[in-house]
Amino acid sequence: MFSRFVSKHLVKHLKLHPGIKRCHEATKQKIDQSHQTLGNQMKNFIKSCQGENKDNLAAVLYDINDLRLEQRPIPEIGPKDVLLAVDCVGICRTDVEYWQKGRAGPYVVEEPMILGREASGIVVESGEQVQHLRKGDRVAVEPGESCRHCQLCRSGQYNLCPSIRFCATPPNDGLLTRYAKHPAHLCYKLPDHVTMEEGALLEPLAVGMASCRRAKVGLGSEVLILGCGPIGLTTLATATSIGASKVLIVDKKKDRLEIAKNFGADTLHLKDDCNPRDLAQSIHETMGCIPNKCFDCVGTIESLKLAIYATRPGGMCTLVGVPDGKIVLPLMDAMSREIDILGVVNYRNDYPIALAMAASFELSLPAIISHHFALEQISLAFETAKLQADGTLKVMVHLQPENVNNNIL
Repeated sequence: MFSRFVSKHLVKHLKLHPGIKRCHEATKQKIDQSHQTLGNQMKNFIKSCQGENKDNLAAVLYDINDLRLEQRPIPEIGPKDVLLAVDCVGICRTDVEYWQKGRAGPYVVEEPMILGREASGIVVESGEQVQHLRKGDRVAVEPGESCRHCQLCRSGQYNLCPSIRFCATPPNDGLLTRYAKHPAHLCYKLPDHVTMEEGALLEPLAVGMASCRRAKVGLGSEVLILGCGPIGLTTLATATSIGASKVLIVDKKKDRLEIAKNFGADTLHLKDDCNPRDLAQSIHETMGCIPNKCFDCVGTIESLKLAIYATRPGGMCTLVGVPDGKIVLPLMDAMSREIDILGVVNYRNDYPIALAMAASFELSLPAIISHHFALEQISLAFETAKLQADGTLKVMVHLQPENVNNNIL
């Protein structure tokens, strides 16, 4: 199913590329002019990165609620690395948890750490063994580097590598820094029409894709998604693109449900005073069926219970949201109805598919972004991400001037 999906979207991407014959001449001329403008902007940008006194301002977490902006040395790259001028970084829930609690799940911040894992950037230097990237390339960054040698890596399950080094996961620094080195094989060149913001959002999109792959969503699947945040929305976008016949997404925030409607889903507003069994019944009535694929993208005790109660006997319940601390689940209910409870850890081999999907013009990833901040406004950016006031979804931090590296028609 996923291989057909990749082929479909890659073909669409090729068909819709600005160079195709069926483009109007005026449009082609406009695109050529835009490409030339972007090329000139890129040359000027690279020149500005080649000075001796490079500004490498970084957002460093020292302790709970102690996030500082400070200069860090420019990292030296190895033969298989690239040096990136980071363009923009999305703030994820895990970043906020490290900032607020000093930990996320089993990972505890014990030394100062740069935050940020959802990133895109510009290649300003490449190692001697790097052949597929060159200076000036705009890239999306896959943040997890596995050992590539253990049994799990060699079997293709590199997301489960026990030695994986994941950005902004103690003790590894993240990407909220103007310059960062990264393995070249984990940097994916962006087509000209894909923005840097979309490149950064490939990370949550890859999570949504990995979740649907794990649950074996396919043609005719009847899907329930709990939680209408960025991960819920990317899971929704993936499920509808793969061919799910029914998709219902539920949330307690009405403003988020309005955005979900633009992604092609039915929605249901949840009330605070209902118990999980009653909510499950309401969901079944709204869908007109009992979903065989359920995704919990929230990670609370209530949402986990609801996910199990709402899933069809013999169906799959996938836990995407990360719960805080120990939880108690209605396992007897799940066992008696043969519900498979699945976990999802990051992603593997999903970035190329996510990029093809983002490039296909079928998905409006920027609709997930609600706020934009410069790096110098990092405290305000994290406060906004923490408060989650009405209208807040993805908070994007710009380490370079906004749109300077985008090809805007």
